[in-house]
Amino acid sequence: MLSITIKYFSELTVPELYDLLRLRSEVFVVEQDCVYQDVDNKDQKALHVLGYEGDTLVAYTRLFKPGDYFEQASIGRVVVAANRRKHKYGYQIMENSIEAISEYFNEKTIKISAQCYLQQFYNNLGFKEIGESYLEDGILHIAMLRN
Repeated sequence: MLSITIKYFSELTVPELYDLLRLRSEVFVVEQDCVYQDVDNKDQKALHVLGYEGDTLVAYTRLFKPGDYFEQASIGRVVVAANRRKHKYGYQIMENSIEAISEYFNEKTIKISAQCYLQQFYNNLGFKEIGESYLEDGILHIAMLRN
């Protein structure tokens, strides 16, 4: 079971910021072999959901209120450390993120840009595909919506 911490950018400590950037880089850049600009000046507007196992950050998302990323509220940078995925932490961090959007932003409709190979995972969380798939940073994605 993850211990969840939710903070705005200005509330993050330097070690928390380092840990989330390290985890994102570890998975999105190194594991997925994708060269892209992760540090994109959007973190400052985001609400950050950090999932800890003990003192180690093993899961993370960032949330946006409507208009800050998409027209709807959104969840992005969904990541779980490779060696922790067997614990289904992806579901826990997403469920906490969905709850946080309701609690912090008073929103129910959520849009995501999902990697296509994770489509079933997001379907299981109530997201439905909208439109056609597209390439984003060399990886096939699809827009999905949860009402």
